[in-house]
Amino acid sequence: MNYQQAINFLYGQHPAFEREGAGAYKPGLDTSRRLAALFGDPQQNYAIIHVAGTNGKGSVSHMLAAMLQSAGYRVGLFTSPHLVDFCERIKVNGVMISHRDVADWVEAYQALHFPGDPSFFELTSTMALAHFAREKVDVAVVEVGLGGRLDSTNIVTPVLSVITNISLDHTDLLGSTLGEIAAEKAGIIKHGVPVVLGEGQEAESRCVIESKAMAMQAPLVIASDDPMVARAYRHNGELYVDTRNDGTAIHCALVGDYQVANVNTVLAAAQVLRQLGYRLDVAQGLEHVVVLTGLMGRWMRLQDNPLVVCDSAHNVAGMEYAMRQLSSTPATHVHMVVGFMADKDVTSMLSLMPENATYYFTQVSSPRALKSTELRKRAAALNRHGRGYSTVEKAVKAALAAATPADMVYVGGSMYVLADFLAKWPY
Repeated sequence: MNYQQAINFLYGQHPAFEREGAGAYKPGLDTSRRLAALFGDPQQNYAIIHVAGTNGKGSVSHMLAAMLQSAGYRVGLFTSPHLVDFCERIKVNGVMISHRDVADWVEAYQALHFPGDPSFFELTSTMALAHFAREKVDVAVVEVGLGGRLDSTNIVTPVLSVITNISLDHTDLLGSTLGEIAAEKAGIIKHGVPVVLGEGQEAESRCVIESKAMAMQAPLVIASDDPMVARAYRHNGELYVDTRNDGTAIHCALVGDYQVANVNTVLAAAQVLRQLGYRLDVAQGLEHVVVLTGLMGRWMRLQDNPLVVCDSAHNVAGMEYAMRQLSSTPATHVHMVVGFMADKDVTSMLSLMPENATYYFTQVSSPRALKSTELRKRAAALNRHGRGYSTVEKAVKAALAAATPADMVYVGGSMYVLADFLAKWPY
């Protein structure tokens, strides 16, 4: 079996959420438990940090991995979705799983004749856990795919659980209120295992987490109650933080304004991990997180003159942060290349975007994508005007052709817009 055959099998075995949306969501842990047992329960061979949340869980996962890696640990990292290459999902010390290892794992799985119909994500998460055991990692940072309670990754018993942020997203699957969504996220809390709750929590969701932690006798740290970031500031466009326990003027390679809240969450997690006996190099991890882990798409500056930024904000809470930063970014004029998944709150996200920008409405190569023609109509009703483009590449090229050196080109609206964009960049 070659790599492409393996990828075709993974996507064809059961619909992937990335492609099919809610129709492919397969909640429940029984299949994941049986799959893990088939491979010898690899998740029992190393320590695990389990990370859930609506926004910020990817950034927090990568920062924690970088801090542990900088301190000398061999670190596994499982995240989703990928942007360009499936192998981005599974890394050890920043090195992606090889195409050969993916093909070999799928071949081994097929040979075992598993009696069931596992989903794409159930297979992928099992592959990650097995890869980390084979690579003899000391610790793995495992990001929840969707929700928490019934997510495939929730078969692990971590040394620390982290819940970054809770806001309204995937309401058709997780619940229509913050309390209902918080209950799903709280499902990762294990008996006696410390849990860190991140920034920006509403009273409704915070109450749910506190109750669950108490019921599970899990020590709870709420990052916003005792902030570890004493001050955050910018110098030459770069983000720096002064911390209470890890020094001052620490450079953070992730420059989005929203990263300050994520750093606070990470520092709270770092304190708990130190109490558990782990070493972390906070300064090196924050400064070199992109190089160490390969993280992409978080307020990612790709060029100057014109400034080109892509960002992964894909729900209302994330877009609020992104648009605040956009409004404070110097530019003569803004060119917005945007596309969305059809199952998102597109109207609310569009309403957060600037009226006086030029828009390039696009659609990604996914059946879940909102058609650019429909997006253009919805935007026009909100006084956001522009042309529609059938691909992200065409939209970005049009924006670059129209932009002056003093302008800004923003690319976003969906992780899948970023995937199509970064696969072809630079144009």
